[in-house]
Amino acid sequence: MSGFKPKVLIVEDEPIIAMMLEEHLLDAGCEVAATAMSLEKGLALAQTTDMDLAILDMSLGSQSSFAVADVLASRGIPFMFASGFGSSSLPEEHRGRTILNKPFHFPELVKGLTLTLGGRFIPEQGV
Repeated sequence: MSGFKPKVLIVEDEPIIAMMLEEHLLDAGCEVAATAMSLEKGLALAQTTDMDLAILDMSLGSQSSFAVADVLASRGIPFMFASGFGSSSLPEEHRGRTILNKPFHFPELVKGLTLTLGGRFIPEQGV
């Protein structure tokens, strides 16, 4: 194990998916820094939370998480999107970001974490 235990912000409006993400992150050896279920809460947490990366649901009800992504990018914090829509829905400034395609499983999450953190992450559980 690498000893690096990433702190992750989750921005996800579906409670079941947020809980599943939390469980998978803990299983992989991450810490959940915070969870937001709305754009407003996500924006507030993106500005103040101590984290190593974030996972953003691309669609938060009728709103997108792109404003949260903008805050994270301005802070230099890596993030990935979780979406059922694919990369064509991303604005130009966020193209090339890792996308965790929904529905996803543990191996895809671990791969996304590793890519987003530039290979600095070694999961506790094998994939």
